[in-house]
Amino acid sequence: VGATMTAVRTASLPQVRRRRLATQRLSAAGLPRGGDVVRLLTAVQSQDAPLAAWSLAMRMPPGTTYAGLLAEQAAGGWVRTHVLRPTWHHVAPEDLRWMQHATGPRVESSLNGRRRGLGLDDDLILRAFRVLERVLAGPTPHTRRELRPHVEAAGLPTDVQRLAHLLIVAELRAFICSGPPRGAEHTYVLADETLPPAPLDSLDADDGRRELTRRFVAGHGPASERDLARWSTLTLTQIRAALRDLEGDLDHVEAGGHTLWFDPRMSSRTSRAPRALLLSTFDEVCLTYRDTGFPRRDPSASRARLVSEAGGGIVVVGDEDVGVWKRVVTAASVRVAVSGDTPLDTSDQDAIGDAAAAFAAFLERPLDLTFG
Repeated sequence: VGATMTAVRTASLPQVRRRRLATQRLSAAGLPRGGDVVRLLTAVQSQDAPLAAWSLAMRMPPGTTYAGLLAEQAAGGWVRTHVLRPTWHHVAPEDLRWMQHATGPRVESSLNGRRRGLGLDDDLILRAFRVLERVLAGPTPHTRRELRPHVEAAGLPTDVQRLAHLLIVAELRAFICSGPPRGAEHTYVLADETLPPAPLDSLDADDGRRELTRRFVAGHGPASERDLARWSTLTLTQIRAALRDLEGDLDHVEAGGHTLWFDPRMSSRTSRAPRALLLSTFDEVCLTYRDTGFPRRDPSASRARLVSEAGGGIVVVGDEDVGVWKRVVTAASVRVAVSGDTPLDTSDQDAIGDAAAAFAAFLERPLDLTFG
């Protein structure tokens, strides 16, 4: 598929989706570490942190466990912070500063209305930064709950929405980032105290946007400029300028009425072919593509209640989005409930059962699988 797409200027959408699955290592040899997956994708959306870990594990060798990935994260394998958009992402430590420089000001600007509504002015934000600098100095990370009394003692607001906004602004300016997870709790540290200098720290904004475009296409291609705009908050004008500059390194194909960009140097060879995938709502392979993602077996089926509310995502069998799944994890088991948009036959259920068994093995718990 990769050689064909490089040689021709048109492709079918099934070809495009096959290439994405291989490039993102969902149907190719897994990468050895979670940090390798984060670097391949540049940023991995992670507001549902346990399922974001599953997204990493699906792109790694069989036998990868949640406990193992938490240990890798705690050892500094990646940072979890607000970047690209006002939501959580995993990023490599060496990528944090240049990515925030390239995109942080625009993301922060998009929050100005919210900031004014919360009554947070520049002076208050500066005072909050001083508190964070004082409290987070040293080797001990702090949770939000542990930061609250210090912020309150300085006369600053500590209600959930205002404190969260202050912390997001501090993240977008690369002032703070995540520390090692403490059980299920997120911690914060000072970025400059924790992250060593990195080669791309000095990129100016234009070079940063060009690097972000190259990285996105390499890890997510074939993808459209509008896919990149949604993913990165870059403007279409900025993206088109970057694509022109990168024309000698990237290629594109016409598929389904869309121009889709990819990096011909990225391997697209399928070496494993899972019949079914249990994908997080926020997985990069299903969230990224507005117009060319997995077709739904029943486009008319209601998805009004987002499965992310209870933890879960979409079920893909072959090339189709066939339904949704939810998971409940207890000390004794992991319960996976699958709901097909149309009746699932025995072959579908067997394939989904294999995917659910892999998920249970990742969590190191017995599986309780139901179909509804």
